[in-house]
Amino acid sequence: MEKFDVIIDPVRAFLMQIGAYLPRLAVAVIVLIAGWLIAKAVRFAFVKALRALNFHILTERAGVDGFLQQGGSETDTTDVFGVIVYWVVILAALIIAFNGLGLTHVTDLLSRVLLFLPKLLVGLLVIIVGGYFGRFVGNVVQTYLGNVGVSDAEVLGRIAHYAIVVFVVLVAVDHLEIGSGLVQETFLILLMGVVLALALAFGLGGREWAARLLERWFPRHPRDD
Repeated sequence: MEKFDVIIDPVRAFLMQIGAYLPRLAVAVIVLIAGWLIAKAVRFAFVKALRALNFHILTERAGVDGFLQQGGSETDTTDVFGVIVYWVVILAALIIAFNGLGLTHVTDLLSRVLLFLPKLLVGLLVIIVGGYFGRFVGNVVQTYLGNVGVSDAEVLGRIAHYAIVVFVVLVAVDHLEIGSGLVQETFLILLMGVVLALALAFGLGGREWAARLLERWFPRHPRDD
């Protein structure tokens, strides 16, 4: 009889642990199902609200939608925002569910991901607004230089546009805090390389070309005697 008790006691303790764990597991499943339904509803409402505010027009004019389509995506930036909001709610539900199950290590990891998603939203918003502003400045520069007679106004307008876009992307990456130092250092190295190449071209072998280019950009009109 004692041998039988030695065998049955661990089994009884294991079954008691399962019995105590099952209610928490059921609650976790209910939380996940409710979170999934809420996430779908929030995503639908969020996307509808953004489209009602003509946010998709802003992203299209900023060039972000075109960039996504060139990459083979059939969705626009508004749908991407909806997906991010959807996963914010899903991750919140997962954190609540796993916290109820006592899985603290999993909840810590999910909490870090959850804190990153709002930063991603802000970073995308910065890129969208910056891209729209960069295109606006590029058009203004191109129009102004075209009106004053600069032949390469389109090229200079694009340079102004892309310069603002690069700066905005660096700001967004710095906000995300993902390899921002490496990206900034790489950009500075490339910028110094371009400046050095231009300096060598102007200083060594490209003085005549530079003079012709400046004359073409800013022609000098003879003075009337």
